Amino acid sequence: MKKRLLALAAFLALTLAGCGQSAQPQQEEASTPPATTEATETEVTAGYEDGLVTQVASLKGPTSMGLSALMTSENEHYEFNIYAAADEIVPLVVKGEVDIALVPANLAATLYQKTNGAIEVANINTLSVLQVVTPGDVEMSDLTALKGKTIYMTGKGTTPEASLRYLVEKNGMSWDDMTVEFKTEATEVVSALQTDPTAFAVLPEPFATVAIQQLDNRHIALSLGDEWDRVSDNGSQLVTGVTIVRKEFAEAHPAAMLQFAADAAESVAYVNGHPEDAATKIESLDIVKAPIAKLAIPRCNLVCMTGEEMRTALSGYLDALYTFDPQMIGGKLPDDAFYGA
Repeated sequence: MKKRLLALAAFLALTLAGCGQSAQPQQEEASTPPATTEATETEVTAGYEDGLVTQVASLKGPTSMGLSALMTSENEHYEFNIYAAADEIVPLVVKGEVDIALVPANLAATLYQKTNGAIEVANINTLSVLQVVTPGDVEMSDLTALKGKTIYMTGKGTTPEASLRYLVEKNGMSWDDMTVEFKTEATEVVSALQTDPTAFAVLPEPFATVAIQQLDNRHIALSLGDEWDRVSDNGSQLVTGVTIVRKEFAEAHPAAMLQFAADAAESVAYVNGHPEDAATKIESLDIVKAPIAKLAIPRCNLVCMTGEEMRTALSGYLDALYTFDPQMIGGKLPDDAFYGA
């Protein structure tokens, strides 16, 4: 147990250090500087393990964009698979066929309950991607500008609705102060904006970027993530995606976990620092076309948030979702073990 705690502590420390880098991801073992944690009884060093290919699953969209530089590298120590729906990833994690997965934050909490604590969160990989798209002449300093407006969005009964309801209440408003029309797909929201030039929309990236590129006289007037930061009084943030790991895998392969921390953090830093080049990588993975990806990357809030900052941001967000619907996070708030060591 002492060895595991030391390994995961070093994992968090290395992830934080990697976030500040912007070089290309590591290609060979020899090019990766070792990170170590020392103790009287044991020492864990970041590194690839002979014969181990870590299975990593992610979703098509912003949660995969941060890892795009690593995914397109020649690193043979990982096998990456991108899925269209989170429901495809869940059984693979449960059966042990996936070691690490990048999933929606609320799904991580639900999976933690369903597996009796067999997974834990390694980091937050994506903060808010929700944007308020308005007519071009509309300026917004807060959500009170939505009063009396028609808003198109997706996600009825899910996290987008829960997040908007939380923010509406924090702004002293009622849901009835506006008219919300839910659509099944983001593309339907874009079509509705084209039909109604006075309408507003809440769209996730990269669809918000698609909307303002395709439609005349439209712009992004407000980020719901920025609005959450403004009204939050507990340090929580609007979280889109987290990275989870099977505890069994983390305990069996502490060196590989340290190495993944370094590689993933470096990839995120590269994508944020080189959006034009990263966009071509993202298109090659069939996530989104390069011109849209280049514009969307700065608004996707790709991060590698760990430690106490992660715990504070994520726990407060899950608490807001729990207030909206406990079943959205598996029926109850996760305990401390959910947040790793």
